[in-house]
Amino acid sequence: MGRISISCLFPASWHFSLSPVVLPRLMLPTFRQLLLLAVLAVLLGFVYLLLVSGKGQNPWIREDKHYHRHLARVTDMEATDTSNPNLNYGVVVDCGSSGSRVFVYTWPRHNGNPHDLLDIRQMRDQHRKPVVMKIKPGISEYATTPGKASDYLYPLLSFAAQHIPKAKHQETPLYILCTAGMRVLPESQQEALLEDLRTDIPVNFNFLFSDSHVEVISGKQEGVYAWIGINFVLGRFSHVNDDQDALVEVQVPGGDQQETLVRRRTAGVLDMGGVSTQIAYEVPKTVSFASPQQEEVAKNLLAEFNLGCDAHRTEHVYRVYVSTFLGFGGNAARQRYEEQLVSNTLLQNKLLNQHQGESAESPILDPCMPTDLQDEVGPPGQRLHLRGTGDFDRCKLLLQPFLNHTNETNTSLNGVYQPPIDFTNSQFYGFSEFYYCTEDVLRMGGDYNSTKYTNAAKDYCATQWKTLKERFDRGLYASHADLHRLKYQCFKSAWVYEVFHSGFSFPVGYENLKTALLVYDKEVQWTLGAILYRTRFLPLRDIQQESLKGSHSHWHRGFTFMNNHYLFLACFLVVLLSILLYLLRLRRIHNRATLLRGSSVQWLEEGLGSPDLPVTL
Repeated sequence: MGRISISCLFPASWHFSLSPVVLPRLMLPTFRQLLLLAVLAVLLGFVYLLLVSGKGQNPWIREDKHYHRHLARVTDMEATDTSNPNLNYGVVVDCGSSGSRVFVYTWPRHNGNPHDLLDIRQMRDQHRKPVVMKIKPGISEYATTPGKASDYLYPLLSFAAQHIPKAKHQETPLYILCTAGMRVLPESQQEALLEDLRTDIPVNFNFLFSDSHVEVISGKQEGVYAWIGINFVLGRFSHVNDDQDALVEVQVPGGDQQETLVRRRTAGVLDMGGVSTQIAYEVPKTVSFASPQQEEVAKNLLAEFNLGCDAHRTEHVYRVYVSTFLGFGGNAARQRYEEQLVSNTLLQNKLLNQHQGESAESPILDPCMPTDLQDEVGPPGQRLHLRGTGDFDRCKLLLQPFLNHTNETNTSLNGVYQPPIDFTNSQFYGFSEFYYCTEDVLRMGGDYNSTKYTNAAKDYCATQWKTLKERFDRGLYASHADLHRLKYQCFKSAWVYEVFHSGFSFPVGYENLKTALLVYDKEVQWTLGAILYRTRFLPLRDIQQESLKGSHSHWHRGFTFMNNHYLFLACFLVVLLSILLYLLRLRRIHNRATLLRGSSVQWLEEGLGSPDLPVTL
């Protein structure tokens, strides 16, 4: 009997042959054994298919890859590999009121998928520190000498140029964005400063820089950039389906008809500084207005933009409400409160011929200060004495008029328009004073609970100032808490509460506010959102390069990545089936040969008794 040969040339070349002569009897299994072997082989093939070919295809694996990519972005502390030729760079200069800072960002080549944004990260030097530099004073100090503006920024740009490979300078975009300090200058002085930058910077540096790359941005733009940066770090712009993530239905503006899609819910942002308070959040549904005047105001507060590189795709189109309230920061509110307290007391003393507050023996009782804390307020020559009573509820009532809230529909602080918020399906992050006020002294930063917060604030306000001072000396409060924080904690606790619940109209039972100082242990600057928005069309270059490879290259890439495993599995099963069929054939031949040998032996043993056979010659 001949040999049987089996070969497979794809995906790897191999060959073997079998001969029934050399097969011992033990290699001739029963039918049950063959069936069991076939089932085991099929199961092994299925496991192989699941583990190998599923790496690039199964949705849960795609989500896991996306999760690790996001995790790498927010926790990456390694030094930037400047020797990587596929790494891109970008520079943003934040020209603020008190100083200017330069930030250098990096990102790898875009993956060619129009659904994904650039994976932008902050550059880190060889010591793993963020590449950031700050100088003082603010650029607005050069309003009368605009010719020195470029010299003023030269150290920042030189610092950035030293960290970016020289071969990359020409393709590295540079953005110089000026904020609050420049906004207050007359337009002529603004333009003189900007013109000096537009003229001199291209002479000294080879960055990708044009006239539109330097400008004074509005408070609305700054708020939108901050919102983009925070949600980017949180991974809210990744629309991979994940059952664990909250979703929201969005009505995307576009033409006469509005498209509705479901995507990952973004986070709103609350930020209270010393002077101002800002709120920014996505408005997923189309809004209606109570009056034409309100609609006109809303146009200046709502921003609609597309973060995607393709203007025809709507998955990254967002409608964001941003409003900044000057005078509603923690320190500014306290100043307004004290000014009114002094004004009312002086008027009352004059009308009633009283002397309240003029001495420590007859102080003005202030419910917004800790119990028995003494202080002096007012301008020189009109100083008044205060003594705290630590009444948190009374303090809240006294602060409500300072919100300037109106009864008009959909309004917040100062009667400014505010679109409705779906409090059942929303999430907000509170930064700066929202965090300091809940964490520095009360030690309850993180998830906000109004009941616990109110009880803690009441206890603090009612505590004797002497006791609070002793606790501070013993180091029971946050390391960066100081006596100024202790002194005004009672007032700011009430102010934050009123702004959040009465000003922005969040219900008392709202539980989706997180107060934070950092996002994933990193300070998120609005400059991250700025470069993400301004470089949003750069992926088109990589997408076009991918498309130029042609349909055959796409087919070949998909073929080698996934179908190669399927063909290997198919080849494996064909070989296995051939072996099984061959073994069955051997078993059948073996059985037949056994029967023939048995018949021959029986005939030989009975040969003498066999009948005579006729023979013809």
